[in-house]
Amino acid sequence: MPRTGFRERLALSLNNHFFYGWVMLGVAALVLLASGPGQSHTISVFVSVLVEDMGISATAVSFAYGFATLAAAFLLPFVGRQVDRHGMRKTALVITVLFTLACFAFSRVTGTVISIFGIFEIAIWLTLGFGMLRFLGQGALLLNAVNLISQWFSAKRGFAMGLMMLGFAGSMAIHPPLAQWLIDNGDWRSAYIWLGVITAVLLLPGLLVLVFNKPEDLGLLPDGAKADAQAGDAPKAAEFGLTISEAVRTPTFYLVAIGLFCFAMLVTMLHLFQISIFEAQGLTRELAARIFPVSAVAMVICMPLLGRMLDRFRTEWVFAGGLLVMAAALIAAGNVTDLTSGLIYGVIFGINNAVSMTFFGFMWPRYFGRRYIGSIQGTGQMIGVVGASLGPLPLGIAYDLTGDYTVTLMAFAAMPLIAMVLMLLFLRDPKQLQPSAD
Repeated sequence: MPRTGFRERLALSLNNHFFYGWVMLGVAALVLLASGPGQSHTISVFVSVLVEDMGISATAVSFAYGFATLAAAFLLPFVGRQVDRHGMRKTALVITVLFTLACFAFSRVTGTVISIFGIFEIAIWLTLGFGMLRFLGQGALLLNAVNLISQWFSAKRGFAMGLMMLGFAGSMAIHPPLAQWLIDNGDWRSAYIWLGVITAVLLLPGLLVLVFNKPEDLGLLPDGAKADAQAGDAPKAAEFGLTISEAVRTPTFYLVAIGLFCFAMLVTMLHLFQISIFEAQGLTRELAARIFPVSAVAMVICMPLLGRMLDRFRTEWVFAGGLLVMAAALIAAGNVTDLTSGLIYGVIFGINNAVSMTFFGFMWPRYFGRRYIGSIQGTGQMIGVVGASLGPLPLGIAYDLTGDYTVTLMAFAAMPLIAMVLMLLFLRDPKQLQPSAD
């Protein structure tokens, strides 16, 4: 039986009117919205300013960002284990406080540079700052939000993930223009202090009052199914799923990881350098920042539709189609020359973000169940973040050497096309866990 404290009474009272999982979906979407200061689309607004203020090269910033993201990736399995052990609520509360402090700390970084083997220049404090933002915001908060939806939804998981990712779309629409406004009306350092304050205000009340880790904590079942009509189901509903050691012994794990690695690497590449790409191709920084809301609108429109598609059609078909959209976004970015082509790119990139963000939440519980989803999602997200860490470097080097991005973008468009073929040919359910079991 669930406890009967104030939080439980409030949740069960709301559940008498509608499934309480929809409240959890709202909180998870808010988590993604508040993660914006650690996401590439926000940090991209600061790249040119960091280069100018600290007197370092675009390659040095790219290397710092990539190295920090790579290092942060290896902490995510630890976060996943904490979610499995302590639940999303306690873990997310700690992460939120640390992320707010990370924003404050980032406002104090300096451009002190060291040379590595005489080849790479890396800004020490900038790397540490990026590492905290990426680990806590882009990594740990996303992992916690996805875990919450994975626990509360099963048959409607695709639709719920699509709706949850509207929080990320909201961040794309709000954070880049907000960050630019804060910079214009102060400086980039004060901008990050305000972004940290906004994060804490958005997240702490909902996490403290509203969140329950899984429906069984309230005597409920995923999707709002009736526990009293399925005797004994509520305690058993979370029992299905592979352990991380079982999952990594299946070909499915590596195929999903390859697809998500491509998305993470290439989406991060475009997010971080969108403003610089536009500037290099003759457009203004302000126009580039305003394309993010265009992408966000396209993302908002597509996400619920994509979620329905994942619930109704074969997953490998939808996954392969998403990889095709990724290739189209890279090609469109390389051909931005005016407002019209910029808007076309913005729409395609928005669809691409809807695809990639929904897949990051959907694929792991879809193929491996939800019993150990924290550990599996943490390991899978580590692989994705490794991809994200590698994405910026080629474009940073290309810009420093040639002042142009087009050839590099076109070359990388081949990656998702190859992955698309692999998904269509080989991606299938693990033998140990049928889709209907979750």
